[in-house]
Order: sequence, then structure tokens, then C-alpha cells
Amino acid sequence: MKALSLITIICCLSLGAIAQSNDDLGNWIMYFGANKIGEKTSIHTEIQYRNHTTVPNNIEQLLLRTGLNYHISKKAMATAGYAYIGSYIYDSEPTGPEFKENRIWQQFILRNTVGRVGFEHRYRTEQRWVNGEFSHRLRYRIMVTVPLNNKEITPGTFFLGFYDEIFMNTEQVFFDRNRLYAAVGYQVNPITQVQVGALHQGVNGFGKYNLQFALLFNPDLRKKDQE
Repeated sequence: MKALSLITIICCLSLGAIAQSNDDLGNWIMYFGANKIGEKTSIHTEIQYRNHTTVPNNIEQLLLRTGLNYHISKKAMATAGYAYIGSYIYDSEPTGPEFKENRIWQQFILRNTVGRVGFEHRYRTEQRWVNGEFSHRLRYRIMVTVPLNNKEITPGTFFLGFYDEIFMNTEQVFFDRNRLYAAVGYQVNPITQVQVGALHQGVNGFGKYNLQFALLFNPDLRKKDQE
């Protein structure tokens, strides 16, 4: 509870510091799950509620993503899945999103550690249909995690997380966007983690910061043997 209280305080201080620039800063409220259904397989579940502003009353995007993970080893995983993204124009009052995207995606993740520092390389491809128009996009993300009060990220551990991700199109403009992220996280228990951070997204020369609040919840969905 002390850890969660500290994260709450950090959130409140961050919100107070940027209150005067509400229109220049957005927020993303996110949930991620990797739920085991077999020895080598799990279901990826994801919900992201993205807002144009710091107060969640001006929606930018609603992202719903799912997929099937195949755990090759503890250090490697492959995934394929589907996503739906509804995008809204700033300060509009629509009955629904102005842009609707259906997406098929595939990814491959490699993990390794150097000392107590963890590295994750994520390679992702996306086939996108935005309002019926097709495009193909490539993404690469490198993420670094550093546990603070333990050698590894185990229950009760605070950690720092950083990543940089580049997006590339195969049509038109090759370099699509860049995302740079920094956060503090806390491992609540073996299946629950929270993160609070900030992300800067640069698109075609325009940049914007977003506060991020993430919950990772990974319960095992397999039936346990009755003793």
C-alpha cells in the first residue's frame, strides 16, 4: 500500500505541474494482459483509452487489441492478432469516431539481461485498413528496465522503464513517427504491475507529450489440478 500511495503522489504532482498546459498534454490510460492458456501459449489482451488533454474528457483514440502469444522460450515470444482503433478529431462532439481502423498485426520479442538491467527488443508488422484504405507499417522498439530496490523485478520491486520506438511505412513517407517513454513502475505481486510515466510522440515534425497510466494483469487461465 505504501508503494501504491507513492505512485499516486507522483501522479498528483505531475498533474499539478502541467495543469496550465492542459491542451498541450494528453493522457493514455492502459490495460495489458498476457493470460496463459497452455504451457507455451497465452492470450494477449489490451485496452488503451487515449485523450487529447490531461483530463479524460476529450477522447483521441480507443484502442482494443488481442492476439495469441507463442512462448518459444523465456527470452523469446511470437504473437499474431487483431486490433480495432477508433480515432476522434480534437474537441469534436461525434456520435462515433471519425476514423475507424481494423488492423492485423504480428510481432516477435527478444529479451536479455546485462547485470540487473533488462533489455527487450520488439519487432512488429501491421496491416492496416483505415476507413477502408490499406497500408503496411513496420515498428521496432527497444525497452530497458532497471530494478531499484532488488536485483530482479519481483513482488515489492520499484523499477525504472525506458523505451524508444520507431514506426516505418512501406508506402509514401517512410519514417512515420517516434515514441520516447520513461516511467516508474511497481511489481505488486507475481501477476500485477503498475506503471506511471510520460511519452513523447513525434509525428511529421509535430511533437506532443502524454501522461501514461498502465496496469499489467497476467492471471493464469489454465485449470488447476484438484488435490
